[in-house]
Amino acid sequence: MKCEFNDGTKVNYSGALQITKGQEINVFIKEALIPDQIKNDLDMALYKNSCGDMRTIAETVTKTYGPKACIHG
Repeated sequence: MKCEFNDGTKVNYSGALQITKGQEINVFIKEALIPDQIKNDLDMALYKNSCGDMRTIAETVTKTYGPKACIHG
């Protein structure tokens, strides 16, 4: 699922999670390393086809891991 927002934020969840916003934010988390609670939230947003939920999850992930993170094992 891909979501793009007016402020330039992009969220791509296709197993792995990628969040970008220009040069400010670049977060990548490999599928196997996404924490269970976040994975559950992502799967529910995907099920509901909700970009609003994806944005909330992206904000939580960015606050948790910082704006520049690459977690791939």
